[in-house]
Formats: sequence, structure tokens, C-alpha cells
Amino acid sequence: MSRYILAIDQGTTSTRCIVFDHSANIITADQKEHLQIFPKPGWVEHDPIEIWNRTLDVISSALRKADLTAQDIAAVGITNQRETTVVWNRTTGKPYYNAIVWQDMRTDTYCGQLAADGGQDRLREKTGLPLATYFSGPKIHWLLENIPGLRADAEKGEAVFGNIDTWLIWNLTGGTRGGILVTDVSNASRTLLMDLQTLQWDEDILALMNIPRKMLPAISASSKVYGFAVQPLEGVPVAGDLGDQQAAIFGQTCFEPGEAKNTYGTGCFMLMNTGTTPVPSKSGLLTTLGYKIGEQKAVYCLEGSIAIAGALVQ
Repeated sequence: MSRYILAIDQGTTSTRCIVFDHSANIITADQKEHLQIFPKPGWVEHDPIEIWNRTLDVISSALRKADLTAQDIAAVGITNQRETTVVWNRTTGKPYYNAIVWQDMRTDTYCGQLAADGGQDRLREKTGLPLATYFSGPKIHWLLENIPGLRADAEKGEAVFGNIDTWLIWNLTGGTRGGILVTDVSNASRTLLMDLQTLQWDEDILALMNIPRKMLPAISASSKVYGFAVQPLEGVPVAGDLGDQQAAIFGQTCFEPGEAKNTYGTGCFMLMNTGTTPVPSKSGLLTTLGYKIGEQKAVYCLEGSIAIAGALVQ
């Protein structure tokens, strides 16, 4: 009988694999850093292929250290750096461009253009978010406008978008051989494209940013079986997906409204559980999805973010 849970933590500077037993004891782990790419001042990129290869490396290494095989793993879950944007071809599996990282500032002018009509908060009522370079939607728009041939492929459904969670799940479940294109509500809520109430992509915002609906993943719960992995985790259910800060508030068991956590990593992030109703902030906080377990109601959070914390020390 499978005894362990395997977690993939794909962060801004490294990828980790940790295997837990039923009592949440760590059985084995491995970690590898990846390259930070700075093409221009204010631009930050990662190589999605390198991230996927690092993911395969840490899974294989962690299993090898504890003499485990896929048969010992009951399920795999993913937590990921949020907002970092990948667009790839579903037939070839190749990215059209490097991943544009959450810290990247290249969409500043475009966000200013959107804010010229209705202000920085014109999308906040629907999305809980201000117009900012932080989020995935403007990054997708930049890619569509600047990468030759991408828009035509996106309109045909050949080019697809995902934050890092979607990229990893698609590859884990087969990639070009039937990979599942999915994200969870916590990651979708960081795109500026999802309606907080319906938990679906908002057609009006997609039209505003000129983003084809065909390129977007399905939005799902944070905990359910999305599909089954191929090697090196052949047959293991891929059954969890949470953005890193939402995974932290869940992992710290902040299950009651009013409970909060603070995390010090690459950046510093405070999240507070606000229950099953989204709460608008009057103080500049973000209204975001916390998590959604299966068919249960979604849980919302308020979030405050400092982009650089541990990264400054590093």
C-alpha cells in the first residue's frame, strides 16, 4: 500500500521535492536552484525547460535517497511561485519565450494605459486586485504582442498559458501525450483574469486585454485528482495545487476567519483567512482566493505583499 505524499515546491529561486508520511514527518527531500535571467533592467525571467528538468531531478533524487519508488507514493501535490507566466505550444511542448517572473516590471506602461480609463482599481471589484505588473494577465498580453506567431497560435488553441503550477501539472501528466491543462482557484486568482465570485475566467477582462479564451487552462479546486503522472511517478494521482502563499496559510492551519500567517521567503507575505466571502480592502490589501477543497465552498483571504525580503539578504 502507498504510504507517502510527495510535494513539489517550485519557488522563485529553487525547486524542492519533499516526501511526507501520514503524520507529516519528512522522509526525504531534495532541492536544486535554477538560473535567474535579467535581460534588461526591471526584467526577470526563468527558463521553463530548466525548471521542468530541475523538477524531474529533485523527484528522482529524493526517491533514490530513501529507496522509494512510485508505488510508495499515494499522491503528488504542487505548490508554486505565483504569477510567473509561461506560454508554450501544446503540440511541441516548447515554450515560446522564457517564463516572465512575478517580479518583472516590463508591463508597467501597459498597466498605466489600462488605468487611464477607470483608474488602477478598475478591475478590483471583480478580481480583488489592482492593475499592476505583478499579475499574469498583463504578462500574457505582452507575450501576445511581442512574440511573432504567438497570437495566431493562441487563437487556434495551439499556444497555451499557465502559471508554473499549470506548466508542471501538464508535463507531469504526459505533456504532449495528453497532459492535463489545469490550474486551481488560488493561482487563477493571481492572473487579473478570474472573477472572484464565479471562479471562472471573465470574458470582459479577456476582451479588454485581448487574450484568447482558448489558451487558458481549466480552473479547478485546490484539492482533487486532476490526472495521473507519467515517469518518474508513473500512475501516481496528481491531486493538489496551491500557490505558495496560499499553501503556507493552509499548511499553518489557518482554517478559521481571522487567523493569519506571515511568510519570509524571497518576498514577505501576510495572508488572513476571511472565510467563504471575499472581503474588499480599504487599505491597499489584495483580496484573493485562499483555497478550495473538492466541492466545498472556496475560502478567501486578504493579502499584504513585500516583493523583496529574503532575496535582499541573499
